[in-house]
Amino acid sequence: MSALAVHWAVLISAFGIFWFLAFFSLLSVGLGEVDAETGAPGNPRLARKALWAAAIATPLWLAFYGLILARVLEL
Repeated sequence: MSALAVHWAVLISAFGIFWFLAFFSLLSVGLGEVDAETGAPGNPRLARKALWAAAIATPLWLAFYGLILARVLEL
């Protein structure tokens, strides 16, 4: 296998880790009004936070992949 050939499972896993890290960091942002009885937010806007998490994870993943291609990181 070539030194530049990176297994697809590593790349998908790395993006998943970056996405979940960003998503869980964004969960507490902008909750708005909270129901006094249950403590749950009225409108958590999970879809918007998922898109923001993807927007944050993509450049992180590209930097990770760039480091692999530059042979700074070896897998």
